Amino acid sequence: MPTPVPPLPSTPPETVTDTPPQQTVSGPGHRLRLTLLMAGACLPILGAVLIAPVLPRMQEHYADVPGVDALVPLALTIPALALALLAPFAGVLVDRLGRKRPLVVATLLYAVLGTAPLWLDSLGAIVASRALVGVTEAAIMTCCTTLIGDYYTGRQRDRYLAMQTMCASISATAFFVLGGVAGSAGWRAPFWAYAVSLLLAPAMAVFLSRPRPGDRANAASPTVREPTAGRPFPWRPLAGTCALTVFGAVLFYTVQVEMAFLLDDMGVTETGMIGLATATASAAIVVGAVVFAKSGRGAQAWLPTAFGLCALGFAMVWLAPNPFVLIPGAVINCLGGGIMLPSLLTLAMSKLNFADRGRGTGLWTGSFFLGQFLCPLVALGSV
Repeated sequence: MPTPVPPLPSTPPETVTDTPPQQTVSGPGHRLRLTLLMAGACLPILGAVLIAPVLPRMQEHYADVPGVDALVPLALTIPALALALLAPFAGVLVDRLGRKRPLVVATLLYAVLGTAPLWLDSLGAIVASRALVGVTEAAIMTCCTTLIGDYYTGRQRDRYLAMQTMCASISATAFFVLGGVAGSAGWRAPFWAYAVSLLLAPAMAVFLSRPRPGDRANAASPTVREPTAGRPFPWRPLAGTCALTVFGAVLFYTVQVEMAFLLDDMGVTETGMIGLATATASAAIVVGAVVFAKSGRGAQAWLPTAFGLCALGFAMVWLAPNPFVLIPGAVINCLGGGIMLPSLLTLAMSKLNFADRGRGTGLWTGSFFLGQFLCPLVALGSV
């Protein structure tokens, strides 16, 4: 059994300065804890992409159901909508009930609801179960991100928030491939993957400690410049960050959503080439997150560069006469997105202390997934 990480001395709020002392956590217990949090944060990505490859076969199976053309795509997108709408409420519960218990319960329910389409026959019931999956994802994502903010401080916290982005990007590609491979056994087969959370939940219950306000949880990121004790919830500064996150999420997903259509318009119809181009662009997201994590620069310093790279990439994609210009443009855009997401998340986290971190994280998570849900609608409206 891994040795538990001993708590570090707390830093009284009045001693927080412009450059708070770094408190680095290490050891086998820390590594296991971090692995569980990263794995939990990847579960909502599993819900977003796993069944995408089998949607055509699912649509064929329910071809006689009225409204199938809308209901089948809705089965893919409705978890993200539910997550976007309910993550702020999940944050309120996390602040009131604690982080660990809601995470374990939500992870167990995720397995039950995620595998429900294996035995449900009604398409309407499947869509409803997918909406409930989004509810559990809201709790899981909010709890995992909040716990990273609770357990770690300073640059270590920022690195692990950036790592969360990297893991999500890598897992998205892996889950898409997994869904395609499993789909060869039938459109229901990919839903078995949701059962993996039955392994995560007991491990989380055993190895994740319950953070307390007196531990490192109140230590702020280096960007915090004011004491946090007795401070009201930072609605105004967090609202600006969340609004920017909705906009950033739309920018982040637009190229990925439209990539296949743009290449098809240029005569690239082979799915292998389209997949390779999309994977190349997605790899740039990971590179961007690594650059952010390794640079040591603050989030506010990175944001102009991140949005500038996104804008440059969009310009190249928009003006591209052929795939040889479009693909580099997509790579530049995704590189900016890989820097932008951890910058926005660490910026939001820097405004929060232990008492309001769950609510703040829930608001940020809801904003990000709202942007993800709106992205295809914005792209459709701009055509």
